[in-house]
Amino acid sequence: MDVLIKNTTVVTGGVTGEIINDGALAVQGDTIVAVGKTSDLESVYQTFTVIDGTGKAILPGFINSHTHTVLNVLRGTVEDMEVDSVYMYMTPITFAMNDDERSALAALSCAEAIRSGSTTLVDPGRFVPGYAQTMVDTGLRLYLSETCVDAVTTKIRLGIYEYSHEWGQDFLKRAVALAEEFHGQDNGRIQCQIAAHAPDNCSPWMLAELNDLSQTYGLRRTTHLAQSMGEIEQVRKFAGVTPAEYLRDNDWLGDDVLAAHWSHCTESDIEILAESGVHIAHCPASGSRGGFHRAANMLSIVDAGVNVALGTDNMSEDMFDAMKIGIALNRGKRGDRARPTPGEMLDAATINGAKALGREADLGSLKVGKHADIVMVNLRTPNMTPVINLLSNLVHYGQAGNVEAVMVAGRFLMQDGELTTMNEQDVLRHAQEATVSAWGRLSEIYPDIPALQPPEW
Repeated sequence: MDVLIKNTTVVTGGVTGEIINDGALAVQGDTIVAVGKTSDLESVYQTFTVIDGTGKAILPGFINSHTHTVLNVLRGTVEDMEVDSVYMYMTPITFAMNDDERSALAALSCAEAIRSGSTTLVDPGRFVPGYAQTMVDTGLRLYLSETCVDAVTTKIRLGIYEYSHEWGQDFLKRAVALAEEFHGQDNGRIQCQIAAHAPDNCSPWMLAELNDLSQTYGLRRTTHLAQSMGEIEQVRKFAGVTPAEYLRDNDWLGDDVLAAHWSHCTESDIEILAESGVHIAHCPASGSRGGFHRAANMLSIVDAGVNVALGTDNMSEDMFDAMKIGIALNRGKRGDRARPTPGEMLDAATINGAKALGREADLGSLKVGKHADIVMVNLRTPNMTPVINLLSNLVHYGQAGNVEAVMVAGRFLMQDGELTTMNEQDVLRHAQEATVSAWGRLSEIYPDIPALQPPEW
């Protein structure tokens, strides 16, 4: 469908971006073909379907550069626990779940992502081939990966780091299956990556195997990096270096690598990462919910020359939330009322995410020739009124509830506030049912893990 959105405010985004009042944008097929003033475009695109954007703003779709959709199964639990949530709950429950349950939770996260204005998700997970099609069917732009390890991660909560080629081979087989079935689907809307879960989970053998797969299939790479003190201590124990140095020593740095968190990186680590061109997926909201404010210092990393993208990480897909917490957290860390600016945070959620995926040429801003990945936001709401500085409103006060329409590659995934590719009530019901059954199975398989009993709907 060819569409002309007119009488709107166009936030083009990007470092040379502008805000066009009484603006318009034309979409032909999956591509933006014109951006400008309504008066200039409406006479040229008379045959296009017209959408009146009065009182609305359109902006680039958010690129969530690091999330784990299945882990919404833990929403409202580990945020309030004083435990190592990664190995006490996140890892075990993903092993305890079956494919139907993972699919149900992934669908829930995709619905939330669309409602929150995301058009692209970067999602490393476990057992991904079993639920990837559910995500594909939502219409979102996806970067999927099987997050690989050869450490027996179900034992780490017990203080045991045991490395096993046999254990690792299962992950590698799933990574290959995922890439062979899904990479490049739907004219490239679906992409795959190669993922190492974290330096403490991957021996040099595993990192080498993953590099081979990256080269064989021509895939970019992603990993967690310096996300916990446990990781720091384990890498120091078996390799005598920091996690960043360990990745460098095993040829796992480069401008094709998107690494999440960097919470415990040293200044020397940041220099190494900057020199190699690694991108960071900064996830301030997730870490802050647990009271842990040693999240990566965004501005120090920017000052080093690193491209900073934004992610939600666990138990949420709300990029408005990530921007809002991110700007407050980083201003506090910096002791600077003015930086990061709202524009810098919006860039982290859009064009910087595109750069981190090697897609700056066709994603991340509303420019002619780019894919039509677009979000429409209602400005005539109490939380967005009055409008004086629109970027400030969007970042400080924007909410998922302001999103009225989401388009990916010229296709509406949400229009007039209604999801078009998913039955939302079915998604919610299935997600709750899956959560109940998954938590029950967690108790059966791992009786040492304190479990909760979610209510049935």
